[in-house]
Amino acid sequence: MSNGITTKHPISDHDDGHGYVTEDLDPMAFRSPPRKDRIIAVQPLKREEMQSSYAQDLGAGSVQHGIYGSFINGLGTCIGTFGALPFSELHVPYSPAVLFPTLSSKEVQQGTVGLVSRFGNFYKAVDPGLVQVNVCTESLRVVDVKIQIVSIGRQTVITRDNVNVAIDSVIYYQIVNPYRAAFCIADLQQALVERAQTTLRHVVGARTVQSVVVERETIALEIDSILSEVGDKWGVAIEGVLIKDIIFSHEVAASLSSAAQQKRIGEAKVIAAKAEVEAARLMRQAADILASPAAMQIRQLDALQGMAKTSSSKVIFVPMNLQSDVIGQIAAQQQQRVADGMGEGGSINPTNLAYTAGTINSIAMV
Repeated sequence: MSNGITTKHPISDHDDGHGYVTEDLDPMAFRSPPRKDRIIAVQPLKREEMQSSYAQDLGAGSVQHGIYGSFINGLGTCIGTFGALPFSELHVPYSPAVLFPTLSSKEVQQGTVGLVSRFGNFYKAVDPGLVQVNVCTESLRVVDVKIQIVSIGRQTVITRDNVNVAIDSVIYYQIVNPYRAAFCIADLQQALVERAQTTLRHVVGARTVQSVVVERETIALEIDSILSEVGDKWGVAIEGVLIKDIIFSHEVAASLSSAAQQKRIGEAKVIAAKAEVEAARLMRQAADILASPAAMQIRQLDALQGMAKTSSSKVIFVPMNLQSDVIGQIAAQQQQRVADGMGEGGSINPTNLAYTAGTINSIAMV
């Protein structure tokens, strides 16, 4: 077998019974050509994007606390010095390097800050890296300064209109003062959770259930502002408060759904009424426009054009001014005849009157 890739091909059942044969192929044949669109430009890391420096020395490390303190401090220094020597490579039994392998040097990981105390008294803060700590007199406390996410948990709150709602929320916070977070409060995370729960009950309890549903972001911002004031005293910065979910009972959910449906129906009626008012206004404008003589002529031309499309009909075109004059003359003649007939004491034939009225109407319709 060569250095190529071995593949298997099926063969017929009447062969040697193995069912497969092997073939050596070139491994380069399976490599896809590089794609130019898959090139990713990596931006260099900027200094301001890295962890801020918290290193400081208060100068309290020179305090020895008398003869006893000096003796213990010197003993710790000796143990640390012997622990740093390579006795472990010489396999010397009971050497300080074996008994105290990592007591003098401690590592502070990235994203954390080291707080060094001597005889229980804090005097120095160190950044990530290797820290020399006296075995007998000093202690190192590591504080995480990364952004933390804490779940407040589901809280049942009574709103102003006496409705029970269950709210799930989370807090994002970051330690900005390691000394206060480590030495000024016993349990920072538990204190933040308890404070957030109390604030949540207070803020939601002052609102109606409809306001809780609509103004979710406003409630979160109000809780954030209240927690930020307390967080400054504890050495933390509140990055944000998010309301994950608001849970109602079946009765409250049905009531809210019905209220929303009725609101939509009312809005639809208002929109329909406004549309009717607008339609009436437009129809009034159209009637005013069509009442002009020019509009009447246009309508007459449209009617004549429609009548001319029929092949079996005969159309006589009469100008509008002539039509109005003819109608006026015929009406005057008929009125004169009626007046003359009544004046002479004669009778008026109803058939003639009906014929005259029909003639006037037919001319008017043309």
